[in-house]
Amino acid sequence: MTGPDATIAMDYDYQTYNRSIEQTISLRQASLERDLGRLHAWLGSDHVKPYWQLDLPLPAFRDRLAEKLDDDYLTPYIGCLDHVPMSYWECYWAAEDDVANHYDAEPTDQGVHLLIGPEKYLGHGYALPLMRAVVAMQFRHPETERIIAEPDARNERVIHVFEQCGFEPRKEFYFEESEKDALLMVCERERFETDVLADATAAPSQEVSVDD
Repeated sequence: MTGPDATIAMDYDYQTYNRSIEQTISLRQASLERDLGRLHAWLGSDHVKPYWQLDLPLPAFRDRLAEKLDDDYLTPYIGCLDHVPMSYWECYWAAEDDVANHYDAEPTDQGVHLLIGPEKYLGHGYALPLMRAVVAMQFRHPETERIIAEPDARNERVIHVFEQCGFEPRKEFYFEESEKDALLMVCERERFETDVLADATAAPSQEVSVDD
């Protein structure tokens, strides 16, 4: 492929068109140069602060983001709708994360964190199509059979979105390292591929706040 569309496509790690929202979902790795300002603003938003606790002065936030970008086990992504950045995702190897202290992690388990940035994207049913795209991207790793999540146990709306994406609640636990009461949720490859992807044209959910 040549032309401007090819240039756009090459900028992303994963891209798909979602018919339920009639928009292109794209995911690219975050960087300090492109995303420091936007991520600092998003993580300082009122709907994000209670769950992420990264409302830091810019210099401290830059250092924290740089640590994440340098991590071998975690990859931060920017999620876009029709090429407009609007969400932040962290995909990570669960066995190397603190969450492995709280369940029997397999070496190939992956995990995911998420937040919707600008408030204008809340409440329009974007979270589920985005989540499906991210999980589909993670399952491209042929040895991964499980994706896990550990959302704040208070966040019923994001838990509902995880459930719609094939995640099953396993247990509540106090996640000491993250200083929160968390709900361990697990998405098995077989269920995702046979049930969730087959239902990908279902009506999207309506949420008010999505972040974990």
